[in-house]
Amino acid sequence: AIRPYFRSEYGLEAKADSSPVTLADKAAEAAMRRILIAERPMDGIVGEEEEERAGSSGRTWVLDPIDGTRSFIVGRPIFGTLIALLEDGWPVLGVIDQPIIAERWLGVTGRTTLFNGQPAAARPCRELSQALLATTSPALFTDGQLHAFEHVDAAVMSTVLGGDCYNYGLVASGHLDLVIEAGLKLHDFAALVPVVEGAGGRMCDWAGDPLHAGSNGEVIAAGDPARIEEIVEALACRGH
Repeated sequence: AIRPYFRSEYGLEAKADSSPVTLADKAAEAAMRRILIAERPMDGIVGEEEEERAGSSGRTWVLDPIDGTRSFIVGRPIFGTLIALLEDGWPVLGVIDQPIIAERWLGVTGRTTLFNGQPAAARPCRELSQALLATTSPALFTDGQLHAFEHVDAAVMSTVLGGDCYNYGLVASGHLDLVIEAGLKLHDFAALVPVVEGAGGRMCDWAGDPLHAGSNGEVIAAGDPARIEEIVEALACRGH
């Protein structure tokens, strides 16, 4: 549903929140919904583009057809399709799919994350000063969040910008050490949790608590869980 629109003429409109929407967004979500409604009729569905569908099974599918719409629009293949399954609000399955370069991460609670069918492993990071950190854009932080982020930014070896969901796949595959974001919605982060944690990493909010349907959108992903405590401590310094 997405590939025919990439680097081609496509419809573009603005959402109410000013973020861009493409025909590919809508086509991909519609395709996923059709499959889920046919195969899992009792499950709920939450998507980015369409209304929530209530379910009765305690399971909810969370869909983001194109995470990284701006990258898609300019022809950069670092966007992704995100699919998550929640059980009672907790992520238990996640998929990050990059359809242009054919890369897919699959994470399931209690199992090893797979990257294109092979086991994925995050890498150890012995010191924060050796870490490679990523965030999509500092513009997404509030002033207080940016101040907190700068504490971590100053402590790591290098920080890269951009990447959206693709960064989390890179953490799961051992190429990045940390991702720190804020302002994320459930469809932005739910699929990422099983992927990162199934590769040996950890995801949590800025207070160090596990991510779930009620989380506030502040997100940490660490390839080495041993680094979480000092990151949480650094991020507590908002406006100080």
